[in-house]
Amino acid sequence: MDPLPLFAIWWVWIAAALGLAILEVLAPGFVFLGFAIGTALVGLLLLIPAATSLSLSLLLLLAAGLSLIAWLLLRRFFALPGSRPKTFDHDIND
Repeated sequence: MDPLPLFAIWWVWIAAALGLAILEVLAPGFVFLGFAIGTALVGLLLLIPAATSLSLSLLLLLAAGLSLIAWLLLRRFFALPGSRPKTFDHDIND
């Protein structure tokens, strides 16, 4: 039996997700958390034996799509109400 390529091993994706989650702690703002969730979901998908035959490009596409969905859900449920950029219509010198 041939060994699996590195991108088809589930714990590699979980380790990458953990690294992204740690990066999110260092730079908060839901930027890396969506990527971490998408990467972890691909890692969990690779626990299914049939999924180990997927190509790298398909796994990366799945990770990107799941990351986008996770990021949109995080923004929807955890964003502050009225968290729009603050604009100023007047100058204090007027």
